[in-house]
Amino acid sequence: MTAPDLPLRLDLDTAALVANWRWFAEASGRALCGAAVKADGYGLGAREVVRRLAEAGCRDFFVATWAEAAALGPLPDGLSLSVLHGLREADVPAAIASSARPVLNSAAMVARWKATAPGRACDVMIDTGMNRLGLSPEEARSGVLDGLEIDTLLSHLACADEPGHPMNEQQLFTFRSVKAAVPARRYSLANSAGICLGQRYAFGLTRPGLGLYGGIPAPGAEGYIRKVVRPHAQILQIRIVPQGGAVGYGAIYTTPAAARVAILNIGYADGYLRAFGEGRGQALAGDVACPVLGRVSMDLLAVDVTSAPDLAEGDWLEIAYDLPSVSAVTGLSQYELLTSLGRRYQRCWL
Repeated sequence: MTAPDLPLRLDLDTAALVANWRWFAEASGRALCGAAVKADGYGLGAREVVRRLAEAGCRDFFVATWAEAAALGPLPDGLSLSVLHGLREADVPAAIASSARPVLNSAAMVARWKATAPGRACDVMIDTGMNRLGLSPEEARSGVLDGLEIDTLLSHLACADEPGHPMNEQQLFTFRSVKAAVPARRYSLANSAGICLGQRYAFGLTRPGLGLYGGIPAPGAEGYIRKVVRPHAQILQIRIVPQGGAVGYGAIYTTPAAARVAILNIGYADGYLRAFGEGRGQALAGDVACPVLGRVSMDLLAVDVTSAPDLAEGDWLEIAYDLPSVSAVTGLSQYELLTSLGRRYQRCWL
């Protein structure tokens, strides 16, 4: 049976995605520029992201788990894949069967990999102060890594989106000290925001994530990062609501004058969260802004289309979703807003 068309879609801009990667690659200087494609390519679809970035010249990719690695399928020769969450005991069969490298985060993982795949390359994460995943610098220098073939030694910046934060320099100093003691083929510290801190943070490999997909990772990137994701929702019904008519749950909004209201097939189950309700969000009919009326429902949304009289049932409206702007409106991070977009969208690469 042919699957019905979905009344929701994400228009995804290939040219913008590639342009963003190329901007980070140039900003990385002599370092290679990879790409974080975890969380299904930040919600865009990891397979499609990898294919497009690989065609643009990207060779190094990062996912969170072995399930994400398996979902990508076999990668073409010449591409590298790292699994950031490392190697649990339960991951061993998948790791043996995969060409991806585990990023070892603890002494226990190091011992497990030595026993599982002696001589096979891996990556290693060093915790330089974030206290998330990774071996401590003392562990890294203790000899526990002896005998490993380390492809990439990594760490992760905690405050790179704040250029003046003292922790950036502290982590850079710590990572350099570990680099001097632990031999590896490559070294990697900078994410999207870290690249914006300058080439001292680039080392041999950078790994942008958010910025590839249209997020502004740090001050200074405005004007360079292009928008990649544009949600659209179809109009299910248009109705005339008289003056004083209530719209949506709780009757919290009543029309000050008669209004033409479009009911769209989108709601918080699709990642368009309740924070956008009561006029904080809007849809776009070309250049005409159509404010959200009342509360966001689970899978329905009311917007005022009085100023767009030519709209009809079945037409599509773009949902305003500029990541920095909607982050400021909702108080949510750009990461949350991007990865919250659900599976009920058609993902249409342009």
